[in-house]
Amino acid sequence: MKSPRNTSSVIPNLFTAMNLFCGYYSIINTSEKSYVYASWLIIIAAVFDALDGLVARLTNSSSKLGVELDSLADMLSFGAAPAFLIFKTFLFNFSTLGIIISSLLVIAGGFRLARFNTQLVGFDKAYFKGLPIPSSGIAIASFILIYYDPFIGFTEPYSALIIPIVILLSFLMVSTIKYDTLPKFTIQELKKKPLHFAFMLISIILLAVTSGKALFFIFVFIILFGIFRHIFYMFSKKN
Repeated sequence: MKSPRNTSSVIPNLFTAMNLFCGYYSIINTSEKSYVYASWLIIIAAVFDALDGLVARLTNSSSKLGVELDSLADMLSFGAAPAFLIFKTFLFNFSTLGIIISSLLVIAGGFRLARFNTQLVGFDKAYFKGLPIPSSGIAIASFILIYYDPFIGFTEPYSALIIPIVILLSFLMVSTIKYDTLPKFTIQELKKKPLHFAFMLISIILLAVTSGKALFFIFVFIILFGIFRHIFYMFSKKN
């Protein structure tokens, strides 16, 4: 007699489906020049992306199907959607070159996710190798929310930062620089990683005080911290 089918994976997969929907809807909003809504949808997709992993761990329902589905959702929400968004808000000015530059977010994100899936052992990981694609998507979306003006677009000096930001994010996704995973919300994890929890608490406070405007700077800190830590460890090994 066959055992009852485990339906606990349905719940995290529903969060992943919402991630997919937000990415798709973000692209629609971008095509309709609703860039603020498109940016927020990418950020909301990131919330669903975090929740599906959290729920999967809580319900012990992590699966290979969930991993593959999550990667497909991430490719749309944090690869294609931000790439299309940054192209329509600024990089369209460079015609074909703008298409090529914006496509780096999709191409690098695809390689990043493919590498992650082939190297995944088990479902819990101590760190990410390369910048996670949701971090790249959030960085693009939050940058637009802060610096894009619906009437005049990007102004100097912020417009000059866009191409370097896109290239840097793309490089970091395919790099081997380590980035920390979100800590588990347990007493043991709190004792093990107190600084991680302190940073999360400070980030939440900053987001509340600034009405979300601190989001871009929080991710800038995360990205730069990973780079500087990598450089520090690299020179430490040489010495």
